Amino acid sequence: MKIRASATLRAFFGRRDVLEIDGDTVESALTALFDEYPEAKKVAFDDEGNLRDFIRVYANGEDKTARDQWSAPLSDDSEILLLPSISGGAPFESVVSNERAKAVALDDAEIERFTNHLTLREISVRGQKKIKAARVAVVGAGALGSAVIRSLAAAGVGTIKAIDFDSVEPRNLQTQTLHGLRDINRPKVASARDSVRNISKSIAFEAENSAVTADNAISLLKGFDLVLDCSDNYKARYLINDACFFCGIPVVFGAMFQCEGRVGVFNYNGGACYRCLFPSPPPPGLVPTCSENGVISPLPGIIGSIQANEAIKLIVGIGEPLVDKTLVFDVLNLRTTLLEVAKDDKCPLCGRNRTIATVEDFDYDDFCGLKVDETEEPIDEMEPEELAKRIENGDPITIVDVREPHERAILRFPKTVVIPIGQLARRQKELDPKLDTVFVCKEGKRSAFAVRTLREAGYAGRTYTLKGGIDATRDIIFSREGGWL
Repeated sequence: MKIRASATLRAFFGRRDVLEIDGDTVESALTALFDEYPEAKKVAFDDEGNLRDFIRVYANGEDKTARDQWSAPLSDDSEILLLPSISGGAPFESVVSNERAKAVALDDAEIERFTNHLTLREISVRGQKKIKAARVAVVGAGALGSAVIRSLAAAGVGTIKAIDFDSVEPRNLQTQTLHGLRDINRPKVASARDSVRNISKSIAFEAENSAVTADNAISLLKGFDLVLDCSDNYKARYLINDACFFCGIPVVFGAMFQCEGRVGVFNYNGGACYRCLFPSPPPPGLVPTCSENGVISPLPGIIGSIQANEAIKLIVGIGEPLVDKTLVFDVLNLRTTLLEVAKDDKCPLCGRNRTIATVEDFDYDDFCGLKVDETEEPIDEMEPEELAKRIENGDPITIVDVREPHERAILRFPKTVVIPIGQLARRQKELDPKLDTVFVCKEGKRSAFAVRTLREAGYAGRTYTLKGGIDATRDIIFSREGGWL
């Protein structure tokens, strides 16, 4: 049978997205798979042999994550998907009430402007009035947020709130179409406001230049009909999910990684929440966020447009939205997969025995079960200035770069040995335990994970992680080394 690995896991399977494996059940297929790729098993399973919470298993499109379903027989042409967290029906109830829609009117200019909607039987005047009456919050004004905000504004959504704490950088311009050269160093929400005003001055636009936290999440989102999650990190995603659950607001979730995107609708009418799909995020550094990795430039527009389309469907009450479903779109191979997401009775947020009573901040390492025990040997950090000095002095030292190939293509680091994290255990003999070994990545998270991985494999040499990662060394080392291509 075939086993497909999501883009975030392919580095552990020799960069292959499809693997042919002998087996007649999920259990036998996964056993054969991880016998062939033992490094990947450490990613998928914990030390007790339990599947990690941030991975789902699907067989022929059906959720088979629960271990008691792994023994069911499968046909030879079956397909198993390993999905980690990073993705015409009958009319249904709109998120905008009829009373609110009746309270708004379309003027002559709007009737002319929205002719394409008004002539659609599925939308018509009634639906367009609901769109005008809708209040939508978009968390993230970056790549996904650009496509979402533009589409919602063009569709005529009456009130749009953009929430983002970041400023526009030159590297944003390739994928974040809300912003232009004149917006560099400006808050993204300010740039978004100007772009929306250029589309329509009648839209009530709220620019919130702040990050979503446990303290402000409910106040930022309360009172909106719909929230679109366009964030680029795991912590924000769980805070948004939890706040929307307590506020009773549906969430249209979107995420991207390199050439793969996902869209789903959570918390609609008592349905599954994001925690039902992924109870907890992956360990820090194991799966880079899209803020750490690039994406092919058309992908945000595609995924953001799908998110906006789901929003319009929920506002008007048409079609078959992705409620309790996740759409996975591989843009490189033009392959889509629609997966069912079952509401989890054991979910700590929306299940029968809830253990989460309010939006709470959390320590990422502790939440992922990677909180370092006080009795465990701490990981030594090397300051960027010290590493630069040792390189310039020609001191004997080994520098291991654990970044992805596309990251190294953008920015080289001098005098490194390239070893991906998944290969560290079996390639440790390439390292000299008599020399200090410094692990480097973009921000210092994956390098810390690499040190722990090597220790668990029995490596006895002195190891360091570069504090702050390569981002902290640009002005120190690369201004002289010519590392930028």
